[in-house]
Amino acid sequence: MLKLLREDVATVFERDPAVKSVLEAVTCYPGLHAIWLHRLSHRLYRRRLYLAARFISHLVRFLTGIEIHPGARIGRRCFIDHGLGVVIGETAEIGNDVTIYQGVTLGGTGKQRGKRHPTLADGVVVAAGAKVLGAVAVGANSRIGAGAVVVRPVPPNCTVVGVPGRIVVRDGVRLNPLDHGNLPDPQVELMDDLLQRVARLERQLGSTSRRAAGR
Repeated sequence: MLKLLREDVATVFERDPAVKSVLEAVTCYPGLHAIWLHRLSHRLYRRRLYLAARFISHLVRFLTGIEIHPGARIGRRCFIDHGLGVVIGETAEIGNDVTIYQGVTLGGTGKQRGKRHPTLADGVVVAAGAKVLGAVAVGANSRIGAGAVVVRPVPPNCTVVGVPGRIVVRDGVRLNPLDHGNLPDPQVELMDDLLQRVARLERQLGSTSRRAAGR
């Protein structure tokens, strides 16, 4: 257990350059507190002590602003940065080395029973405000851009942006997983393409007009 706690603290130092000391990480990082208490609530949940498990998760929500259902499965070295407004549903599954930012929802899309929340594979990054909805799988090392809404499965090593979420590739270059400002915007790229086409048409019309006037 002590080794696991040390690993969690080391994860904070690995992914957040703002942290200055171990004491700061242990006392001032709500994402860390939420993960630690979730392990306790999940253990109670697996033993069918549902009320006790839900009470702990409710207390965590009150203290940290992070709501994790005790039924959710979370792997090692999961880092919830800032965390305010994060919601993780009952049947969500999160792999190892996943990073989740504030305002993220791993939610369901209906009232059906059984598996109804997302599965995030190892190394996934979900940026601020993104929503992953339904029993969809996000492949290893994929990145979900800020504000994206994902309702379809995502293969490994992809970047998803937009509403609804679309898989995008930028010049075949792998993006820095934490560099959210460089995520491509397909709507902007489409607008740029349209403007370039309009400019070409205007040049062609101008050339045609000049030839007609010369005659």
